[in-house]
Amino acid sequence: EREKNDPTGFRDAVIAGLEAAEDLEQIYKYLDSAGNKLDYRRYGEVLFDILIAGGLLVPGGSISQDGEKPRTDRCIFAASEDMESMRNHEQIFIRLMRRYKYLEKMFEEEMKKILIFIKGFTPLERIKLARMTALWMANGSIPPQVLNVLNNEHLTKDGLALEFLLEVFITFKQEKGGNAPLVAALRKGGLDTRLMDFLPMNKRSEDYLKTVLVEKDLAEIFKLHMAQASQEAKRELTQLLVDDINDNKTIKDIIADAKEMSTKSNIPEHEVVGLIWSTVMSLAEWNKKEELVAEQALKHLRTYTPLFEAFTTTDRSEMVLLLKVQEFCYENMNFMKAFSKIVLLFYKTEVITEDSILKWYKEGHSNKGKMHFLEQMKKFIEWLQNAEEESESEED
Repeated sequence: EREKNDPTGFRDAVIAGLEAAEDLEQIYKYLDSAGNKLDYRRYGEVLFDILIAGGLLVPGGSISQDGEKPRTDRCIFAASEDMESMRNHEQIFIRLMRRYKYLEKMFEEEMKKILIFIKGFTPLERIKLARMTALWMANGSIPPQVLNVLNNEHLTKDGLALEFLLEVFITFKQEKGGNAPLVAALRKGGLDTRLMDFLPMNKRSEDYLKTVLVEKDLAEIFKLHMAQASQEAKRELTQLLVDDINDNKTIKDIIADAKEMSTKSNIPEHEVVGLIWSTVMSLAEWNKKEELVAEQALKHLRTYTPLFEAFTTTDRSEMVLLLKVQEFCYENMNFMKAFSKIVLLFYKTEVITEDSILKWYKEGHSNKGKMHFLEQMKKFIEWLQNAEEESESEED
């Protein structure tokens, strides 16, 4: 029974073998052959405790002091923190897991546990562990998702989680040669949407995050965070519009709600109007018959023209709306003939000005169904141009 559950005995045997080795190559050779005698399958995580921290880790991150020789300095925590030394230690882990494949899954679980313990380690030990974590992420030994365990109140409140992450990011960026691999890793691990969660509660602001990332030459990570925050804000605004419309709120209230949220989340007007178009068009059950859908679309959109007008106060917003209408009509074949009628409705209700329509016609249009829509708009454009010429001659 004792043999079946004796992590201390396993630790003693491993430490004795490590102490007898003179260098890292001998350490690997010992670990390679010891796997035939010692039960790595049962005590894989104990083995990693020893190779990382030098002994058997107990909750909180301290080393178990049971036995005559509870700790060895043949471990990462006792190694030099320079990258050459770190890479040499990395090789032991790579080779060991290549030799005993079942250790790979154990190692991922070990890292989830050991990262929770970082408060119990010294500042220098944390730096070494962060650098090794970056190396293990870079070589695929652990997935970036493992870092999510640092989102733990006892690690975030003192800034330990942030400090550790920054060291991981810097090392990973150096090892992989730039920002792109780091950005990809953060996306893969789902950290791109959660960066703010790792900040101390009293410093959880965009400004503070920007300051610490820019200071560490990680401005790209802040850009990634802002892009993700923007996407999340747009999703929330879309949901707000859906809820308000489904709750039969007045157009005035919908405008007020959309303005409040878009201002708070810094969503520019031209993006808001695009979201309004997509939302409004998604909430209708469209007729399958092409000859009926144009009339249905005009009736549906007429209700919301004050909402569109509230968010087309700039030329850019008007152009975005025109392009959204064009793309929608192109992608939904039943609407192909409805395009000019929708534009005319927006013109008559002062959502879109003639200047924007003329600009769209001359140069601003998309290539999607270009010839079809330009032909459809031809008579209306001629009418606009003639009206413009007449008003100019009247002024003269």
